[in-house]
Amino acid sequence: MIEAEGLTKVFRDKKRVEVRAVDGVSFRVEPGQIYGLLGANGAGKTTTLRLLATLLKPTSGAATVAGFDVVRQAHEVRKQVGFLAASTALYGRLTARETITYFGRLNGLGDPEIAVRTRRLTEELDMGEFIDRRTDKFSTGMKQKVSIARTLIHDPAVMIFDEPTLGLDVLAARTIVRFIRDCRERGKTVIYSTHVMSEVEKLCDVIGIVHGGRIRAEGTLDALRARFGQRDMEEIFVAAVGGESALARQDVPPATTR
Repeated sequence: MIEAEGLTKVFRDKKRVEVRAVDGVSFRVEPGQIYGLLGANGAGKTTTLRLLATLLKPTSGAATVAGFDVVRQAHEVRKQVGFLAASTALYGRLTARETITYFGRLNGLGDPEIAVRTRRLTEELDMGEFIDRRTDKFSTGMKQKVSIARTLIHDPAVMIFDEPTLGLDVLAARTIVRFIRDCRERGKTVIYSTHVMSEVEKLCDVIGIVHGGRIRAEGTLDALRARFGQRDMEEIFVAAVGGESALARQDVPPATTR
């Protein structure tokens, strides 16, 4: 369902120095899988997801989503994908229902279909108490639930989540993790970016450990435990990226447990 081959994205900083945010990333995600990208802040996770969602164009390499090329068939890719980032904003003057309806119409859905899907998402994401309230007074968790609903209103085959539980309390995070697990049960393909070890252990069928724009290790949780001789996911992560000194050189906080 998702295939990346040598995916690379190069930016230039203010001094015109090349920065390889993504450097030759290759992986596959099969239909109905949750693939986790685990890495510290600045590892290249978000840039990789933006390339797959057609928000950025790769410098080199290639990727397909649902059989469509992310460069040559970007419009078709967007029909297949729901993309959610932690920084997604809402229109404060709209209610949650109005927000979801608006994005349903943007995706070509009729109002009867939007109503049915909104009712289902409201139940699944536990939004009944605030579905008809304006979003400008919402908590972070409430906003994130509405953002997920608006992202998925067109029922995409592929869902891309970039740190979806960032800044949420435990109950809100549990609701979202449970919802993503349910999506897999319905046959959806999910790529899930996080730096939270426990989420990887609970959700992901396959894990790609990212550091310095590259995938340093990949496999199921059991396979990674066998490869690195560790049970603890944090220890596996540190070993895969080359030790604590490698994390320090990247100059970002390490991935965390929760």
